[in-house]
Amino acid sequence: MISVRVYGILFGENRKVLVSDEFIRGNYYTKFPGGGLEFGEGTRDCLKREFKEEMDLEVKVGDHLYTTDFYQMSAFNPADQILSIYYFAEPLEPIRAPLRETPFDFDEREMKVYEERKETETFRFIDWDLFSEDSVTLPIDKVVAGMLKKMKI
Repeated sequence: MISVRVYGILFGENRKVLVSDEFIRGNYYTKFPGGGLEFGEGTRDCLKREFKEEMDLEVKVGDHLYTTDFYQMSAFNPADQILSIYYFAEPLEPIRAPLRETPFDFDEREMKVYEERKETETFRFIDWDLFSEDSVTLPIDKVVAGMLKKMKI
């Protein structure tokens, strides 16, 4: 089975990079915001939906940055292959979702979500000078982080 994932690269002030800190089935991940493509959905619409669901944020999906060009097994199901698509994204409104300063700073509400669903997330910006491949967990995100750092952004 191939799982298609769509992610957004969103910059804040002073080129800070938005990331999602997630606690899923007992494991911690830092990744770019986004998620799974649903049947019948286009990739850009998927990214818009994911930002709306996860952050209650309307975004403009910009240029395509990268699509996975190597085999990547799913971290959650060894029978699945992951295909990830990355776009630049711009907020169309102020961000209202709580933004954290430190990784995996989940509040009481988010921990209740975890108890119910076995997954929760929160968001934060990473300063451009501190951002690197080591800032994210997933192998494909590391490729994209390396690409971003080589760009003149």
